[in-house]
Amino acid sequence: MSVPDTPAGQPKKAAMAAWIGSALEYYDFFIYGSAAALIFPEVFFDESDPATATLLSLATFGVAYAARPVGALFLGHFGDRLGRKKIMVFTLILMGVSTFLIGCLPTRDQVGTLAPVLLVLCRVLQGISAAGEQASANSMTLEHAPPHRRGFFTSFTLSGTQGGQLLATLVFIPVAALPEEQLLSWGWRVPFWMSIAVAVVGYVIRRKLDETPAFEQQAASEGVAKMPLAVLMREHWADVLRVIAGALVASVSTIFTVWALSYATSDSVGMSRSSMLWVGALANLVALAAIPLWATLSDRIGRRPVYLIGAAGSAVMMFLYLWSISTGSYPLTLLLGIVTFGVVYSAANGVWPSFYGEMFSTRVRLSGMAIGTQIGFAVAGFAVTFAAQIAGPDGDDWSAVALFTAALCVPPVVAAFSARETAKIPTEQLGERSARQAAQPETVTA
Repeated sequence: MSVPDTPAGQPKKAAMAAWIGSALEYYDFFIYGSAAALIFPEVFFDESDPATATLLSLATFGVAYAARPVGALFLGHFGDRLGRKKIMVFTLILMGVSTFLIGCLPTRDQVGTLAPVLLVLCRVLQGISAAGEQASANSMTLEHAPPHRRGFFTSFTLSGTQGGQLLATLVFIPVAALPEEQLLSWGWRVPFWMSIAVAVVGYVIRRKLDETPAFEQQAASEGVAKMPLAVLMREHWADVLRVIAGALVASVSTIFTVWALSYATSDSVGMSRSSMLWVGALANLVALAAIPLWATLSDRIGRRPVYLIGAAGSAVMMFLYLWSISTGSYPLTLLLGIVTFGVVYSAANGVWPSFYGEMFSTRVRLSGMAIGTQIGFAVAGFAVTFAAQIAGPDGDDWSAVALFTAALCVPPVVAAFSARETAKIPTEQLGERSARQAAQPETVTA
């Protein structure tokens, strides 16, 4: 099956729609991480026991990741049956509405234990939305991209994610600087209320995007799979396992973004909220440039080498970054934070959208990416909660957390070594048996 030529300008249009949509969606998703580390322990949980309140607050951060595999099953099914565009619009609206509702929630002092229950419910909706966002945006950009530049164009989804994280951090910097009383009463709500604009802007951007030629050709010639999950498990079960293992590398992001922020601003270290938020902001700014550069390199030398640099390098760099926090040296923390998250982790982060997506054929690509990544991301989301327990009663055993993070980088390395190289395979042959056989000699000699 040959894929019809993509109309001129569509690859760039698809990439920009993915970038902007992901940035807006993940602005919503990541403001929760900052709030869970800095605000929610005092607003939604029992502040008389700070350690337990922090642990519970970080657990609510992980709840969204637990919901993501469920959302992946549902949204992946419909994305492979109805198209990428419909899922991209739906997920953005769901994220905007659920995040706005978090900003409207009553506090624990107002309604008691109902407050954290409502918080968890909204966080679940965020998780369901995020489950379909990246898989649909990645599929859209990959299937629109020129075959020799799939890595570059598909990386826009993840650079958009980093842009959203940067925006979320920048919004929280002035909020965190508010007087304590104003911060805990109304200040923390403002970033969440701003998300109502996300639904409006995202809808306008994405509703004008064309469906991909690959999906339309599949639907017109062979038809879409009635049960994409059955086809996925029959033909691509090994690739799903690889993606699950590979997605564990996201633990680096959650530990860096949430646990390290909580640790650095704790009494044992004593760095200010604003200064640590700037570490995340500058690291994300560097990542915006690093991600497309790593992705472009993968178009030339292959997905696996670049991905392995990111996964194995992150395991080493997280030791150095968490150690720098323990020293209390802000310049050292800032430098290593930028190198760890902005440069090294970006190698894996910029390549996985094409690396994972190219493992699957068109008829199950969205399902395969959604289910595989979201199961792995579920573990990554709760890595923050495990880290809080591993860090001990005082929350300052950074070396144990670093070792835990490094251990979670091992499965991604193994998955990458076992995967075939797909950078040079034509788009219409991705995921097909003939393409796998053609790639096998390259896999053996790599």
